[in-house]
Amino acid sequence: MTRRKFMKMLGGASAAWPLGARAQQAPKAPRIGFLIPGRSEPPDAALKTVSGFLQGLQDLGYRDGQNIVIERRFAEWNLDQLREFAAEMVRGNVEVIVALSTPAARAAKQATSAIPIVAIGMADPVADDLVTSLARPGGNVTGTTFLGPELVAKRLQLLTEVVPGRSRVAALWHPHAYSERTTAGLVKEVEAAARTLGMQLQLAAADSPDEIAGALATVIRERTEALIVLPSPMLFGEYARIASIAVNSRLPAIGAAREFADAGGLMSYGVNLPDLARQSATYVEKILKGAKPAELPVEQPTTFEIVLNLKTAKELGLTVSREFQLITDDVIE
Repeated sequence: MTRRKFMKMLGGASAAWPLGARAQQAPKAPRIGFLIPGRSEPPDAALKTVSGFLQGLQDLGYRDGQNIVIERRFAEWNLDQLREFAAEMVRGNVEVIVALSTPAARAAKQATSAIPIVAIGMADPVADDLVTSLARPGGNVTGTTFLGPELVAKRLQLLTEVVPGRSRVAALWHPHAYSERTTAGLVKEVEAAARTLGMQLQLAAADSPDEIAGALATVIRERTEALIVLPSPMLFGEYARIASIAVNSRLPAIGAAREFADAGGLMSYGVNLPDLARQSATYVEKILKGAKPAELPVEQPTTFEIVLNLKTAKELGLTVSREFQLITDDVIE
């Protein structure tokens, strides 16, 4: 080899080396697994919550595909698929698993005790064995809660203020949405509220989207006069269908989040879930910067909104008092 050729090769290698070194030294974008129990397409109401979380990350300066990689998995309401996706994320060694709702958080926790889990909108994190306490979670799970059983009585009370004099109410519920303890708490709350209000309560169970129409058909045949939809990620995802059946059956109904009223239901009372998801993004940032989930308190909501669909009220032949309209946070006309 001539001296000229040798020097040319050496020069090429010298020029290429710093670029290669820089490529190796460039920080790798953290990978986030986003575990979602529902569907990836409308009318699943949870998609607004998904968007809220992604917006929260953007607000913090994270851009998917640039300085962070978000791997979304939609389980289509299949619990076995949810567990498999959680296991897949663990095998892929993601930095953080973001779990939308209690079922996703429980699947993620079953899959790993090491990878941090940020849960969005848990019902009762302690009763569902996700955390030791809200102040000190103590394990690998933290995040936000929407206060599940605690608000059931308030919803039923609000519904009776809009439709006074109704004595027969049905509660649409999902028996396996949460742990036995949390589910029992939901049923206990609605039963106690019905007794206090002097109402006869009928429980209508739906364990999957396919069972919703049949459950509602049963209560309609029983001449139910009002409907409360208990908290459940699956029922939440099916709000559009539930609201449509209720309106077509002239059944005043209340849901646990504003998406129910947006979908055509009479009213809703609860936390703004997209806002809650947006706030949940801060947990991911803290964990990526070194914080431990065990030491990050679970955040409880402090504000709740009443949303009234006045258009639906008119379709149902209801007259909502001006006084009640004034206490609502939003009126859909």
